[in-house]
Amino acid sequence: MTPGRIFAATGNPGKLREFRTLLGDLALEVSSLEGQPRVDFPEEGTDYAVNAIEKARAVAEQLGQWALADDSGLEVSALNGAPGPLSARFGGPDLDDAGRVARLLEALDEVPASDRSARFVCVAALVGPSGERTVARGECSGRILAGVRGAGGFGYDPIFQPDGYEESMAELAGAVKDRISHRGRAFAALRSTLVEALSSAS
Repeated sequence: MTPGRIFAATGNPGKLREFRTLLGDLALEVSSLEGQPRVDFPEEGTDYAVNAIEKARAVAEQLGQWALADDSGLEVSALNGAPGPLSARFGGPDLDDAGRVARLLEALDEVPASDRSARFVCVAALVGPSGERTVARGECSGRILAGVRGAGGFGYDPIFQPDGYEESMAELAGAVKDRISHRGRAFAALRSTLVEALSSAS
């Protein structure tokens, strides 16, 4: 692949690290928005695909560059699929990751382990400066633990145990998480189009 550059349409440092790790074997520079002109992002709604596309489109149009965005969320069966696309805002704007995790555990305080099924969902969108776009979806099923376990990852990783594993997502080795995670699966589905698009553009 001819070396290329793409902008990560996110201000979340955890996501940026995962973007770079998941695409690290490609001759590709995944750039942050730091040092770039301010990008005006649209208000996020309740549809993963729309959110991801609009974030990537904002960067692609305003910077005139290829952009990659994702929208992801944790869907908990006992909460009727909440917090879902609102996961990053669960509990209010003043909470950090630890606060949102604590609030979620509080909401599930009376829910037995047998009813704590959940899944991570990610929709990734690649948008070019001329408006071309590709979208891919990935999911990872599991359950919500009774408490925090592990120091890796970010967000809800410390309380999510993927199906087939004894560890929480935050306890898994990075290579394992990259392979089975919702984001890893979405990026894997997007990879061939990403390579082709950036090769053609360079």
